[in-house]
Amino acid sequence: MKYGIYFAYWENEWETDFEPYIEKVKQLGFDILEVAALGLIHLSDDQLTRLKDIAKAANIRLTAGIGIPKDFDVSSEDPLIRKNGISFMKQVLDQCHKAGIDRIGGTIYSYWPADYSKPINKSEVRKNSIESLRELAEYAAPLNITLLAETLNRFEQFLLNDTLEAIDYVKEVGKPNVKVMLDTFHMNIEEDSIPDAIRLAGNYLGHLHIGEGNRKVPGKGSLDWTGIGQALRDINYSDYVVMEPFVKMGGQVGQDIKVWRDLSSNASEEKLDQELAESLKFVKGHFKE
Repeated sequence: MKYGIYFAYWENEWETDFEPYIEKVKQLGFDILEVAALGLIHLSDDQLTRLKDIAKAANIRLTAGIGIPKDFDVSSEDPLIRKNGISFMKQVLDQCHKAGIDRIGGTIYSYWPADYSKPINKSEVRKNSIESLRELAEYAAPLNITLLAETLNRFEQFLLNDTLEAIDYVKEVGKPNVKVMLDTFHMNIEEDSIPDAIRLAGNYLGHLHIGEGNRKVPGKGSLDWTGIGQALRDINYSDYVVMEPFVKMGGQVGQDIKVWRDLSSNASEEKLDQELAESLKFVKGHFKE
């Protein structure tokens, strides 16, 4: 397995300079830096190439995550919004490719966060989403990009809430470069058993986000990391494991993730780094293959 960390552990905004974090995560012992795809969309070709080259020189792999904005909802019942969403996501995929990113996960199949102020027609939205993902998967294939459909808890999205829904969705999309993405934070809300859900995902699992039930780094909460590690060994999982902790208030990140109290105990950047390094050691000890 390769281990990574999402840049927003340190940041309050989705759009930032990702370059300094490449060397930081390398020094902390990680293999992967995950970035926000929305933070790539406005970068020039030269900036994207530089990001790719710096990561390659440091032997760090880049991955991307996204919650598609509502105006670009690829599952929308409005054909124009859906069309614009597909065009937008193709631009995102182009930017990822230029940055050397070979996988993008998150709410790639709808939008985030969900607007529950209006009625939800889940069956129609699901049909639209599958059609869109097929088109995007075909576009992503020659770019060697894998699309990762993430299950989210019911409070943030409605289309894919658990592993079974994600598997059925991926099967119906029917493209080899579309896989399931799981996240222990969301699973802690939706699944009867996180280890059993991982075993159910099996070969469909293409990416795993990890964090405690309150979004702290693994090892600072109550999740069953021994059981999660055993489940990963049971399915012979050898792909990417990326930490996605959110512990800081403020900015667009804090607002979107709903961090209304300081979960870091006002930690300095040095302290955040120390806790992350300790968490990585903890995770490797439980996930060892």
